[in-house]
Amino acid sequence: MSKIFSFLKPYRIHMAIALFLMLVELIVELWQPLLMARIIDEGVLKKDLNLVLQGGAIMLGVSALAFASGIINSFYAGHASQSFGYDVRKALFEKVQSFSFANFDRFSTSSLVTRMTNDVTMIQNTVFMSLRIMLRAPLLIIGGLVMAMVVDLKLGLILAGVTPFLILFLSWAMIKARGYFLSMQKNLDRVNSVLRENLTAMRLIKAFLRGGHEIGRFMEANGRLREKTVSAFRLIEYTTPVLMLAMNAGILAVLWFGSFEVSTGETKVGEVVAIINYGTRITSALSIVSMIIMIFSRARASGQRIAEVFETEVDLVDAPLPYKEKPVPYGKIEFKSVSFQYPGTSTPVLENISFTAKPGSTVAILGATGSGKTSLFQLIPRLYDIAEGEILIDGADIRKMKLETLRRQIGYVPQDVLLFTGTVAENISWGKENASEQDITEAAVNAQIHESIEKFPEGYESRIGQKGVNLSGGQKQRISIARALVRKPKILLLDDSTSALDMKTESNLLKALKKYKCTTLIITQKISTAMSADSILLLEDGKIKAAGTHAMLIRTEPLYRRIYETQLEEENRLYAEGIN
Repeated sequence: MSKIFSFLKPYRIHMAIALFLMLVELIVELWQPLLMARIIDEGVLKKDLNLVLQGGAIMLGVSALAFASGIINSFYAGHASQSFGYDVRKALFEKVQSFSFANFDRFSTSSLVTRMTNDVTMIQNTVFMSLRIMLRAPLLIIGGLVMAMVVDLKLGLILAGVTPFLILFLSWAMIKARGYFLSMQKNLDRVNSVLRENLTAMRLIKAFLRGGHEIGRFMEANGRLREKTVSAFRLIEYTTPVLMLAMNAGILAVLWFGSFEVSTGETKVGEVVAIINYGTRITSALSIVSMIIMIFSRARASGQRIAEVFETEVDLVDAPLPYKEKPVPYGKIEFKSVSFQYPGTSTPVLENISFTAKPGSTVAILGATGSGKTSLFQLIPRLYDIAEGEILIDGADIRKMKLETLRRQIGYVPQDVLLFTGTVAENISWGKENASEQDITEAAVNAQIHESIEKFPEGYESRIGQKGVNLSGGQKQRISIARALVRKPKILLLDDSTSALDMKTESNLLKALKKYKCTTLIITQKISTAMSADSILLLEDGKIKAAGTHAMLIRTEPLYRRIYETQLEEENRLYAEGIN
C-alpha cells in the first residue's frame, strides 16, 4: 500500500490547502453552536434585538466563509485525487507492459482490466472524499464532544459516554465489510471475464445456438456478484440505524437532565441548546462515518488488488551489465541443448533441442499439435526464459542481450492474428515507429496484400474493425506479416501465418521473403511450404524427431514421408473433384 500512497507526494501542496480549508469549515461548524447559545441567552431571553442582529450577522458571515472554503476545498481535492488516479493508472499500465508471459499467467485479462479501472477509481474517489469530508467527520465528532464538555461537563459526558461503544461497533463493521468487498471485487472479475468471452465469441455463440447457455453462465456469475454486494451493503445499512438509535438516546438524556439543570439554575437554556446542537452534528457525522466505512472497506480491498500488481516481481528482465547492445548483424540462430517448461509446471514442453539456422536461411518447423512449435518460437525473443541450455543469436547468449536490442531485430507473426482498431496503414506501421509511406507500401507489396488494400474503399486509410472483424482470415494474416516486414528484421518468425493463404499467394509470399536479408523460421502444417525451406525440423513431443532438407527427410524419416503422402493424396483428391 505504501507504493500506492507514494503517488500522492507530488500533490502535497494541493492536499495541504484542501485540508486547511476543511479545517476552516470544521472550526466554523464547531463555533456556530456557541454563537447560537449566546444569541439565545443574551439576546432572545433578554430581548436584546441588537445582540440578536449582531450575532445573526456574524453567523451569516462565518457561514459564507465556510461555504467559500468548501467550494475551494472541492477544487483542490478534485485536482489531487484525479491526478493521483491518472498517475496510478499510468504506472499500473506500465507495470503490466513490463510483465513477462509468466507474470500474465497469474492474472486474468478481466482482472487486470478491473484493477486498472474500477479499483483505481475506488481509490481515487477515496482520496477525494478523504480531503473533502472523511477527516472532517471524525474531527467533528471529537471536536463536538470536547466543545460539549467545555459548555457543560455533566451534560457533555452523557454524549461522551455513548461514543466509545459506537467506535467499537464501527471498527467491527469495517473489518467485516472489508472481507465482503474483497469478495465482491473478485466476483466482479468473474462477471467481466464471462462478458469479455461472450463479446469476443459472439459469432461462434450464434452459430452454435448457445445463447441460452451463455446467458445461464452470465446469470450465475452476476448472481454471485449480487449476493456478495447485497451482503456488504446490508451490513453497512445496519450500522446507520444502530448509530442513530444510540446517539438519539444520548440527546434525549441531555434534554432530560438539562431540563433539571435549567430549572435549578445550574445551566442556561442556550447552553443546553448548544449541547443538543453538538449532539445532532455528531449524529450526522456518525452517519457519514457509516458511509466512510463502506468507502474505506472497498478502497482497502481495491488497494490490496492494485498492490498485488505493483508487487509482482517481473521474472524476465535485462541481464546485469555488461550486456550486448549492438544490433544483430546477421541473424544466425543456435539452440544448444535447450529444455523448457512453463513456470509453475514440471512437465517439459521442449527437451534437449539443438539446431542451427544459418544467416539468411529459411527453416520450416513441422509437428503435431502440442509438439512444442509455438513454445520454441516464444523462446527466441525471450517471451519466456529457458530452463536449460543456451540460445545464441550471432554467437551471443540472448540472456546477456538487452531485451530491447534483441526484440527490435525480430519480426514476429503469432498464430492468432491480432489487429488493432485503426487504419490499415496504422496497423502496418505499428511494427515500426515513424515508418514512411514507402516503407508501408513496400511491406504490403511483399506480404501480397497491396492489391487487396488498393481495392478497399479508402485504400490504406480504410479503417479496420476491432480485431480485424471486417477482413478475411487471409487478409488479416497478410497485414500481420506486413507489420513484421516493415521492421526489416534480421530474424522473421512466422507461426503458422500462411494457413489461410492459397498455394499461389503463399508461393509468391515465400519468394518475396527472399528479398529480405533475414533468417526466417516458419511453423507450418503444409509440406508444400516446407519443401521451399532450406531445412526442416520435425518436432514430436517436444523433441526433434528429424532434421534436414525435404529430399533427405523423404528418404530417411517415415513420419515425414507419411505426412507428405497423406497431403499429396488429399491434393490429388481435391484436384480430381475439381475436374469432375
